[in-house]
Amino acid sequence: MKIICIGRNYVNHAKELGNAITSEPVFFLKPDTAISPKGHPFFIPDFTSNVHYEIELVIKINRLGKHIEEGFAHKYYQEIGLGIDFTARDVQEEVKAKGLPWEKAKGFDGSAVISRSFIPKEELDLNNIDFTLEKNGDTVQVGNSKDMLFNFDKIITYISQFYTLKIGDLIYTGTPAGVGQVNNGDILKGFIGTQKMFEVKVR
Repeated sequence: MKIICIGRNYVNHAKELGNAITSEPVFFLKPDTAISPKGHPFFIPDFTSNVHYEIELVIKINRLGKHIEEGFAHKYYQEIGLGIDFTARDVQEEVKAKGLPWEKAKGFDGSAVISRSFIPKEELDLNNIDFTLEKNGDTVQVGNSKDMLFNFDKIITYISQFYTLKIGDLIYTGTPAGVGQVNNGDILKGFIGTQKMFEVKVR
């Protein structure tokens, strides 16, 4: 199982970090050890002083595929979940400045929160999914799938040019504007619509 993360898929988020808008998806990988054990707190690593939350809709792949045509991409997932792509922003800025890979800023242990449950896509309007993140009771990120530069099917088609997608693979589809730092004691709650998908304590 692999975790594939899409970057810069919301214009406002790309702008808030000073990144250029791209004509094709930007993606990177997290190892399976990045998945935070369900119900466990998120522990801020000792190698960073600036970890950011990034709320994202998550696709779970349900069949094997390679070179998937966009017209058939919808057959490769049946459920939508919600997750957090935790990012050591200070580490990321350092490696980006040196032209180095992002992995140690993005793929560290516990950096991928994933909701306990997924919602069948038949219950959702895939082009109009509202999702939000609360920190200590305050809403800090608000997103909608209609604002993605590359929708679910386009993402699957693009990634499958390079990687074979396997059952159980997770695709984090990008974060909207509003990312920010977490601190010890914070409580993060993620929602699709009004349905709470996860709650994470920061330690």
